[in-house]
Amino acid sequence: MINMKKSRLNLFKSTSMLISIAGILMIISTIIIVAYIGFSITSSGITNEISSGTQYDDLAELKSSYASLETNLDNMKESVHGSNSRDQINEYNDARLQLTRAKTAIDNAQSALDSGKSSVEVDNRINFAKEKLDIAYQAYNQL
Repeated sequence: MINMKKSRLNLFKSTSMLISIAGILMIISTIIIVAYIGFSITSSGITNEISSGTQYDDLAELKSSYASLETNLDNMKESVHGSNSRDQINEYNDARLQLTRAKTAIDNAQSALDSGKSSVEVDNRINFAKEKLDIAYQAYNQL
């Protein structure tokens, strides 16, 4: 009988020790996982902030180029319409249309940046806006 009690006591001790060790391992692994997730989120946030800073710079450059081109077109308006040349008026209207498309693309990129879209999505929209602005410059240069 005493042997049976000792064996149960030893079994209880080893089982409780095993449960304690398993619990400690689970707590440690949970801490490691939470720390890793926290680190990932923090480093991702820092990377996104750096990326968006560059994107804001690109967008500011696009807006500046747009404003310059718009001013140039506004300055040409009277001379183009005063010339009464149908071809020149059509070219001017085409340049205006391309400028409007570029403005829409720039606004679209700004919206994506402000709403926190992914860096890749914002870069795609900025590149699209650059293409549209280049087309507008080409139309202006044909005047």
